[in-house]
Amino acid sequence: MISWINFIIMIISALLFSYFYIKSVSPAALEKKIGKIAYLKCGRYRIIASVFEIIVIINYIIYFFYPLPVLLSRTFPWNRWISVLIAALIAIPAGYLFGKGIKDAGKEAMIPEKEHILYGGIYKKIRHPQAAGELTFWWVIALLLNSPFLAMFSIIWIPVFYLFCLAEEKDLIIRYGSSYLKYRENTGFILPKRVRKKRY
Repeated sequence: MISWINFIIMIISALLFSYFYIKSVSPAALEKKIGKIAYLKCGRYRIIASVFEIIVIINYIIYFFYPLPVLLSRTFPWNRWISVLIAALIAIPAGYLFGKGIKDAGKEAMIPEKEHILYGGIYKKIRHPQAAGELTFWWVIALLLNSPFLAMFSIIWIPVFYLFCLAEEKDLIIRYGSSYLKYRENTGFILPKRVRKKRY
């Protein structure tokens, strides 16, 4: 019973996390309706989204103790330390991307600001370092919990985070116009773009 309650809460929290996050990355579109206060409101949406994301993480942990009665092994077929090692190998580059993205985005990482200019730092190479880093952390958690089910469940985050990025870019085009379109053309989505050498 606990396992099903936990799973239902996890699904609902994942949906609410997604809903509020998408709302949080649309300040420019919302500003057209309610004015400059839209940026503060979107900051609140981001905080609410973060709360629901934390709840999903807690649900992952509870799942370890109360797994669903599914036809799937409770743990991976290898030694738990192999899962921990794989998790660490994923977490190091993911943590760098996520941390560097937050650092280079500044306050904008949590609360959108109308006066904010286009990012520098790692954003000169890729457009969504935070999303790329954060997305992979779901598998880090699943591996640390040694749960094949959670590793499979985490696949749902791929389209979700892709939608997050598309929603954010849609609003950034409204916000920055041609400057963002040019930036997007020259910068990779989550991987750096290969620079083509000019032939003479």
